[in-house]
Amino acid sequence: MNNDENEVNVLDELNKGACMGKDAIHFILDKVEDEKLREELNNQYSGYKAISDKIQKLYPEYSEDKDKPHETNAMNKVMTWYWIEMKTLVDESTSKIAELLLQGTNMGIIEGRKLLNHKPVDETVHSIA
Repeated sequence: MNNDENEVNVLDELNKGACMGKDAIHFILDKVEDEKLREELNNQYSGYKAISDKIQKLYPEYSEDKDKPHETNAMNKVMTWYWIEMKTLVDESTSKIAELLLQGTNMGIIEGRKLLNHKPVDETVHSIA
């Protein structure tokens, strides 16, 4: 795999992670009653959107055959929604919601770290990760 392919792969995976973060926040926001948590989630959503926007801008520099990075597919969106619904069925407390979001964030951090450990990428892509 040449370096541009590595960058495309990493950008695709990073974008999928940012999209999953946006989806999770979107699905859980209506369950949030704590105003400070709601505000923090809106800020985090904006952060994920900024990452996705950065990737969208950068993507054409590395990919000749695809004009847009991969996003989460419909099945992943449904599974994220279902997971959130099941985990909050009996407990929609602020602490439960924060716990779920931290679990998702940690999974994203682990996946990002794996990408960087296994694929050499240039500094621009590395800084986004």
